[in-house]
Amino acid sequence: MTGVRGLAHANIRAPEAMIERLRRFYIDVVGLREGPRPAFRSGSRGHWLYAGETDVLHLTVAGPGDAVPTRTGHLNHLAFACTDLDVTRARLDASGLAYEVDGVDELGQVQLFLTDPSGLDIELNFSR
Repeated sequence: MTGVRGLAHANIRAPEAMIERLRRFYIDVVGLREGPRPAFRSGSRGHWLYAGETDVLHLTVAGPGDAVPTRTGHLNHLAFACTDLDVTRARLDASGLAYEVDGVDELGQVQLFLTDPSGLDIELNFSR
C-alpha cells in the first residue's frame, strides 16, 4: 500500500502567452476559479485554478529554454466532475467552442468532450 489518498492536481507548463489563454479557457469556459498560489523559492510563476476549495489545475509559466512541449506518454485527457449541465452548455455555446456530448446511462452521467487551447482533451462529467 502506497498511502496515496487521491490525485493532488494536474500541471500544465507552457510559454506565458499560452498560459494566459489556458487561464482564460479554464476560468471562462470550464468554470474553474483562480485562487491563492504560494510563492516558490524557485521563483516559478503561474496560476492555481480551483474547483471549490481545492486547487486542481496548476498553470506554470515555462522558463527560458523550457517552452517546448514535453512528451506526455499516453496521457489522453483530463476529466472534471461538474454541476449545472445547462449553464455549462450555454457557456460553451456562447464561446463558439466545439464539443461533443455522450451519455453513460449505467452511471447516470452526461459527458461533454472539448479541447483546450494547448490541444489537451477535456471531459466534463455531469451526474443526472
